[in-house]
Amino acid sequence: MHVHNSNHDSQFSTVPSSERRLSIVLALTLAYMGAEVIGGVLTGSLALLADSGHMLGDVLGLAMALGAIKFARRPATAAKTYGFYRAEILAALINGIALIVVSLSVIYAAWQRLAGTVPDLHAGPMLVVAAGGVAVTLIGAYLLHTGSATSLNVRAAFLEVVGDLVGSVGTVLAAIVILSTGWQVADPIVSAAIGVLMLPRAIVLLRSVVDVLLEATPSHLDMSDIEAAMRAQPGVASVHDLHLWSITSGFDAMSGHVRADGRPSEDVLHDLRTMLHDQYGIEHITLQVEAANHADDGACCIADPRCFVPRPIPLPAIAARSRTAPEA
Repeated sequence: MHVHNSNHDSQFSTVPSSERRLSIVLALTLAYMGAEVIGGVLTGSLALLADSGHMLGDVLGLAMALGAIKFARRPATAAKTYGFYRAEILAALINGIALIVVSLSVIYAAWQRLAGTVPDLHAGPMLVVAAGGVAVTLIGAYLLHTGSATSLNVRAAFLEVVGDLVGSVGTVLAAIVILSTGWQVADPIVSAAIGVLMLPRAIVLLRSVVDVLLEATPSHLDMSDIEAAMRAQPGVASVHDLHLWSITSGFDAMSGHVRADGRPSEDVLHDLRTMLHDQYGIEHITLQVEAANHADDGACCIADPRCFVPRPIPLPAIAARSRTAPEA
């Protein structure tokens, strides 16, 4: 029996708000990216150019995040029965990869400048432009902070904006150091620090995205705890073949087999569904409730490695299929 909690839509009640905030942050970031490019060229600051490169990644990431939200609204189809919720996960994946590429590019550019000759920089204009970047990224981080707690897609955009904030603050510090001491090397050093600080956030984001794509058990759910809670419900004799995964951020799913001890299946299913939703927040539940004398129908325990041994089709069978397959 399949139980889908219609309340899962409440998980996405903040989508319109997130979309508006993303649009505002995208406009601010795009405008200031242009200002940093011009400022970097005019002042000769690698830190400003590095920060503008990071902002370019933000612009692309924010645009993809907005596109993913719009795409995810499309209804489910016979071919895509879960709909397009995974669009936000794909956007977060691309954003995470982009963060790593930008980080490594910034580090490489800083190393090249340190290995060569650091040009004289116009630290005054550099400071003004960088200070403006701090203001813009503070606004962006404030707008995206709330949505980042419930969506990997928005979290990816939030992390990119936070990375820009770190970069802008670092550029301000570099400009102050150059103005007060004349030490031009502060610029590439800050640039390298920006790149290094971006990497851990990108790796953490990618790890979260890959867990969703591999349908790993959500980190906030404990399989053994859930199994024990299910076994404790009245009428449940045993539980097996449990699977937990996330369809998208905030939308967890579960399937499994439950053997009843004689109590009506409808009552067992109702109690399990209520418990799983109220205690663990699982929205999409598919359970097969079996009578006490019912066969497993091929179901097996998740801990049994035989469940996951691939069964290849024999070569003669493949050849037979190819001979009987209709021509295109």
